[in-house]
Amino acid sequence: MILLKKNVQLSYVIMMIAIAISLSLSISAQSQAADSSDSATSGSGGSTTWTGFYIGAYGGGHSGKSNAGVSTVYSPAGYFAQTSVSAINSTGGRQLKPTGIVGGGTVGYNYQVGRVVVGAEADFGALRLEKAESSTGSYPCCSPATYTISHSLRSRWLLTVRPRIGVTVGNALIYGTAGLAAADLNYQAAFSDTYGAARENGDIRSNRAGWTGGGGVEFKFGKHWSAKGEYLYSDLGSVSITSTNLSAASVSSFAAIAPSQLYPSNAFTHTSDLKLNNFRFGINFHF
Repeated sequence: MILLKKNVQLSYVIMMIAIAISLSLSISAQSQAADSSDSATSGSGGSTTWTGFYIGAYGGGHSGKSNAGVSTVYSPAGYFAQTSVSAINSTGGRQLKPTGIVGGGTVGYNYQVGRVVVGAEADFGALRLEKAESSTGSYPCCSPATYTISHSLRSRWLLTVRPRIGVTVGNALIYGTAGLAAADLNYQAAFSDTYGAARENGDIRSNRAGWTGGGGVEFKFGKHWSAKGEYLYSDLGSVSITSTNLSAASVSSFAAIAPSQLYPSNAFTHTSDLKLNNFRFGINFHF
């Protein structure tokens, strides 16, 4: 799995380098053409105009990071010994690092003044993000009994709405962008043990809004078409939920056939956040 993660991240780097090289060569060729023919230019802004509406499609990959956490509290009337609570809280933190693909549609508008281009862009697409991990520890009080904490994170769509500002270099537009990002977040956590067959779970399903920022290079070819490569960082904030559904065999009469009972005084807190690095390319049609 570690090798797979490194290969995915390396492929992102290779893709962005290839895009940058291709765009640099294109910019160089266009600049030479502009120098050799005055008719190829239209004022000081270069050989093309960016003003107008456009629609397009994009695709690429992403790497994410989520700091997930599970913790509980001690209660004299509860299920856990005090040392068990400390052990669970120490094991409950986990950093999930999902990778995957993203793709969707884009709509936007540009307005050009000289070499400066300002505008706004919105995109919506499918996001394939999913990661699950678990940790197991031993109860200090009751070895060899163990407990296991499982985390899973999933997201299926991503929306961004962003102003853009950039400058033209020949037929290329180099721009920066920042604005709103939104996505769905589905985080689930579960606790279990081998001492009293304990069970507990937390489930967070939330549509999250945050911010995004980045930049890219877009190259216009022909009258109506352009291609771009860009990077966006997105921070979708954090979510938290408290549950009181811990159940286990009674600690006062523990046995394999002991009935299960609830321990609401041992409340669990579940937290998760989500940050994304998006590397993508796209093609747009300009009206």
